[in-house]
Amino acid sequence: MSTTRPRAPKRVPAITPMIGVLLRFPHEIVLARMLAALADAGLELTPTELGVFLYPGPDGRRPSELARQCNATRQAMNYVLASLEERGYVERRAGTKGPQRVVRLTGRGWEALAVIRRSVSEVEKEWSARLGARRFEALRETLRDLSVSLGKLPAPASRRGAAA
Repeated sequence: MSTTRPRAPKRVPAITPMIGVLLRFPHEIVLARMLAALADAGLELTPTELGVFLYPGPDGRRPSELARQCNATRQAMNYVLASLEERGYVERRAGTKGPQRVVRLTGRGWEALAVIRRSVSEVEKEWSARLGARRFEALRETLRDLSVSLGKLPAPASRRGAAA
């Protein structure tokens, strides 16, 4: 008969959500709302295809740029664009500078983009009501400033001159 007592389990410190998850949760909600709004409008897109429509959108951009935006290979992006083209959302045309192709939205593509923007606008209104207009605008400004400092957005025109 053993006289050793079972060890008490180690106390695991509480895990708090870090910035990645705090950004991911709202992003998941926004994506789900965009996809639902598109489906309600009869404009079915997969989550991968939706990535092509996210800011700044595909119109006038090269497939390789969209591949980088969506973290996809050029081959995978060509497959996605072929599907979008087949269903009437985009066209691939010769660019103005050499043989490079660019993506152009069709009427159906512009309609999808309008539905996407309306759905996000609705989310913003809801979140502004939930957080209060001042807190929501502070959140938006903070995220914009971070995006600018990370090189993902250009600095607003009013701030460009101030830095010079």
